Parts: sequence; structure tokens; C-alpha cells
Amino acid sequence: MEKMIEKEIVVNAEIDEVWNAWTTESGVRTFFAPQSRINLSEGGEYEMYFIPDAPEGYKGGEGCKVLKVIPPTHFVFTWNFPPSIPLLRNSSAKTEVSIDLEKISSSATKVKLTHYGWQEGEDWDSGFDYFSAAWSVVLNRLKSSFNSGPVDWN
Repeated sequence: MEKMIEKEIVVNAEIDEVWNAWTTESGVRTFFAPQSRINLSEGGEYEMYFIPDAPEGYKGGEGCKVLKVIPPTHFVFTWNFPPSIPLLRNSSAKTEVSIDLEKISSSATKVKLTHYGWQEGEDWDSGFDYFSAAWSVVLNRLKSSFNSGPVDWN
């Protein structure tokens, strides 16, 4: 059985609003990263810059790409490793993340995040543990952005 991270959360927002939060630069700024570059087409950029002023290669999600787009319910992107796992970060190793949205009601959307493509090894296990925690933070920020406003990155 393939190793994967699976997270679900219900967000108090319409499905189109949640889709825009994940798939636009202004949307991701509300919960995911202070800066980004998104080209929402297959092969387009899906780069999150968690530390925008850092040198190239240390900003965050440089080199990540959109793999699949089916608005407003499904998209898949590649994901890299944090600088704290330099062997995988510097080797350009990638995993994949799938976001699936399901309309629960006119004002509620279920978000399912699946992170897969894990390989064997100590660094891969460290990455798995890191993102198991990190995706919970991201999803909670998404929910909070609709309940009480966007993240203040300052």
C-alpha cells in the first residue's frame, strides 16, 4: 500500500471561493504563503514563497508545477522538500499533492488533501513527518481565513 498523507477539513465557504483560495495568487496569500507564482494550467507554475526575501532556492516551493486542473473540484501539483532536508531539496526530489473539493452546502465545502509519491529512506521519512504536521497547519489556516480573515504575514 502506498504511503500517503491524507487530511480533510470542512470550510465555511462556497466551493468557488475555496477553489480561488487554492488556485490564485491573491487566494493563497490569505492562508498558504505571503507570495506565490501560479499559472493554473497543466505544466504551469505552482510556487509558494514562504520566505520571499530569501535567496533563490530557499524561498519555498520553487520549481513546483501544476499537473492536473479540473475546476472547481480537483487539482494536482508537484511539491518539493524544505531546506531542512537538504539532500532531497538539493536533488530536486518531488512528491505530488492532490486537492479535492466537494460542495457540502451553499456555504460549506469539504477539502481533501492527499500528499503522495513518497519513497523509502530516512530523509523521505523526515519529509513525511514534516508535511504530516505542516498540512494540518495549512488547512487550519484555510478554515480560519474564511472564519476570521486572512493570515497577517507581517
